[in-house]
Amino acid sequence: MTGTRKDLIEYRLNRAKDTFDDACILAEKNKWNSSMNRLYYAAYYDVTALLLKADLRTTTHNGVKSNFSEHFIKPNLISKELGKIYSQLSTWRQKGDYDDLFDFERNKVMPYFEPVKELINTIEKIIKD
Repeated sequence: MTGTRKDLIEYRLNRAKDTFDDACILAEKNKWNSSMNRLYYAAYYDVTALLLKADLRTTTHNGVKSNFSEHFIKPNLISKELGKIYSQLSTWRQKGDYDDLFDFERNKVMPYFEPVKELINTIEKIIKD
């Protein structure tokens, strides 16, 4: 890694926003599996920025989910509802990426856009305060 930890945190926050934008573009094209994947990764990049800010380093997606829950959801620094959204996105991403003969539809993907946007805004506020 070149740059500082602060640089990496900022990079991940920006990557989250860009990836959220990608999810929107894919949804406009009715690419629901890819859109769900991008929603998950938008949240993932933001959560990893938050963990990095807290000096919590993980090497797996499950480690990110576990540390996020332990250090931010359980102590109510981030709402349980947003924690559930992140956990469900992780499950859906796995299913959409790896399960055969499975496709998301609009009605399953669209309800995640606002909560992911809320998660991104919440995490950015925590990091920048």
